[in-house]
Amino acid sequence: MIGGVATLPVGVAASRAAAPSLAIADLSFAEAERRLASEWDVDRSIANFDAAYYGAMPRVVHADYLEHTAWVNRNNSLFLRSALPDRRRDDVLNHSRSEVAKLIGASMDEVALCTGGTEALYALITNYRPLKAGDAVIIADVDYDEMQYAMAYLEESRGARLVRLAIPEPSTDANILAAYDRVLRDTPRAKLLLLTHLSNRNGLVPPVKEIIALAKGRGVDVILDSAQAVGHLPFTVDEIGADFVGFSIHKWLAAPLGTGGIYIRKNRQDAIAPYMGNRIRDADDVRARVLTGTINYAAHLAIPAAITFHRAIGPEAKLRHLQRLRDRWITGVEDVPGIEILQPSPAPRYGAVAAFRLPRARDWESAQEMQKRMLVRHRLMVVAKRGLDSGPAMRVTPALFTRLGELDRLVAAIREEARA
Repeated sequence: MIGGVATLPVGVAASRAAAPSLAIADLSFAEAERRLASEWDVDRSIANFDAAYYGAMPRVVHADYLEHTAWVNRNNSLFLRSALPDRRRDDVLNHSRSEVAKLIGASMDEVALCTGGTEALYALITNYRPLKAGDAVIIADVDYDEMQYAMAYLEESRGARLVRLAIPEPSTDANILAAYDRVLRDTPRAKLLLLTHLSNRNGLVPPVKEIIALAKGRGVDVILDSAQAVGHLPFTVDEIGADFVGFSIHKWLAAPLGTGGIYIRKNRQDAIAPYMGNRIRDADDVRARVLTGTINYAAHLAIPAAITFHRAIGPEAKLRHLQRLRDRWITGVEDVPGIEILQPSPAPRYGAVAAFRLPRARDWESAQEMQKRMLVRHRLMVVAKRGLDSGPAMRVTPALFTRLGELDRLVAAIREEARA
């Protein structure tokens, strides 16, 4: 106790998540699957291939979150108003900010936490200062729906011109770079480009570093949507040259729901205005660039536990396991007559997200029907996605808790759907 008030719980994550039992680098695929899948308490009555939506907390992170929930509830506004001795709210939250910053190779004063990737990217896009009426903003068909809406809002609210790019298929690096070079060359007033680090539609990972350099070379700023990349693809902001990044933490880092963040390079912070005129924070504070309000503090306090768990597995080993999960089902169906596997990125630049099409589900209505059949008939959660110029697709996203038997059920279901 400190002054009669319970201290912030250390939680169980630090000791448990750092245990050697999580190391999988030297294990076979099957051994790694058994080791990782046992760390989650999830309902397996339906095999869930929708990890791109929410990663779900492993047992140890969930326990840490519950401890913080109880602590925040017990100390309530004493904590929120920084009235606790040695437990000032921002000082405690800064530990979470610092851990997130380290993860992406940034400094803490370049990172602000928020409720998720969508909020983060809305904040970056709609508050982008340098845009003038008549300037062009560029989006692609692989970009997330709401981020496309945010870019379109710049047309409505700021007089920008929206330019849309369809990523060519097959999506080789050469084809992608040629497409971006062409749209930048053909759009002399381009000012801002939205770039998706890993597409939620088909899993495409474009050559991000090269596209950012290409855009910067023409004086175009890039806002990078890393909602599916943080905790999934190891990277640092300096390696890829990013100045503005929005991301989720509750997806591939498996933190509690309602966690995300923005990164703004220190010397570019003036390019993003405070959120809706936010004056709660100083104008030179990156935290002024996100929505200010009463958040789920327990969720944010549990972020370090999730990062500890991630590091205990090993970022490279984790990615390799996710790639193996993806490869297993794709290998099992690639000989199915008429199947189309969408957008395989070159190794090692891909993750768990992928998608397929079958001849019987090439329009949106039939894709939705296939999602229903997969759920009701096969007890599998596979998601119909639209928005690609080439048409809708069925997205498959295994998680770290996915069992090999569940992947085999998916393969059997796709084969049955193809024969129907």
